[in-house]
Amino acid sequence: MATLSLRPLGSCEDWYRLLRIDRPVGYWLLLWPTLWGLLAAADGLPSLKHSVIFIAGVLLMRSAGCVINDFADRHFDPHVERTKTRPIAAGAIAPGAALIGFVLMLLVALLLVMQTSPLVMALAVVGAVLAACYPFLKRYSHFPQAWLGMAFGWGAVMAWAAEQGSVAQIEPWLLFAANICWSLAYDTAYALGDRDDDIRIGVKSTAIWLGDRAIAAIVLLAILFIALLGVAAWYHGGFWVGIGWWLALMLQLFLCGELLQRGEAWGFNFFLKSHRVGALFAAGLLMQAFFSPL
Repeated sequence: MATLSLRPLGSCEDWYRLLRIDRPVGYWLLLWPTLWGLLAAADGLPSLKHSVIFIAGVLLMRSAGCVINDFADRHFDPHVERTKTRPIAAGAIAPGAALIGFVLMLLVALLLVMQTSPLVMALAVVGAVLAACYPFLKRYSHFPQAWLGMAFGWGAVMAWAAEQGSVAQIEPWLLFAANICWSLAYDTAYALGDRDDDIRIGVKSTAIWLGDRAIAAIVLLAILFIALLGVAAWYHGGFWVGIGWWLALMLQLFLCGELLQRGEAWGFNFFLKSHRVGALFAAGLLMQAFFSPL
C-alpha cells in the first residue's frame, strides 16, 4: 500500500496559498449563505455565541475544502495552466502533510459544533460529508457544481437549526435550494476558463456538459437563484429584507447582462463579483433588525 509523504511540510507562505487566503472570494461565497440562515432565523440578531461559531466554522471549512480539493487534484493540477503552481501540485507541500492539516481543521470545526445542539451536530456530519466528497465528483459527474451548492448551502440549514432548534420550516430549505442554483451559476462561469484543459485531462464539469449553451444556462440559473431568494424574502417579510433583495436582484441582472454582452471571456469576472449579490441580501436581513422599528 502506497504511503503519503509528509515532507516537505511547506512554508507559511505555501500554506497561505494552499488555504487560498490570498483569494478570499471563496470565503465570502460560503459566508453569505451561512449568514442568510443565521440572520433570518434570528430576525437579524443572532446570539454572539452562534455568530462566533459559524463565522469561525466558515473560515475553517473553506480552508479545509481548499486543502482536500488540492489533495484530490494533485495528479491533475500540474497539467492545468491555472493550477500548476499550487503548493501540492508544485511539490512545495507534501500530500501527507496537507492531509494532516485537513484533519486538524476538521477536528477544530468539530470542537466548535460541539458547542451547539445535537441537531446541529447531526447536520454537521452531513455537511462534512458534502465538503469531503465534492473534490472527487468531477471524475464521475458533470455536475460537481451542484454538489458544491449543497455543501455551501448547508451552512444556512445548520445556522437556522442553531437559532431555531428545528429545520421543519420552509425558509432554510428555500435558502438551500437558492444556493444550489447560485453555485451552479457562478461555478460554471468559473469553469469556463478551464474547459479546454479539463477536456484534455478527463475532468468533468457543467461548463463542458453545457457546451455552447453555458452562458444561457448560467443566466437562467442566476435568475432562478434570485427568484428563490425572493420567495424566501417574502416568507421572512420586512421592508429592509425586501430592499436587500431588490438591490441583490439589480446587481444580479447587471452581472448577467455583462456576461451576455462580453461572453465566456467574462466568466471569471462573473464569478468574482457574484458574492456581492449574496452580501446585499445578507445586509437586508441585518438592517431589518436595526431599522425596522423606525
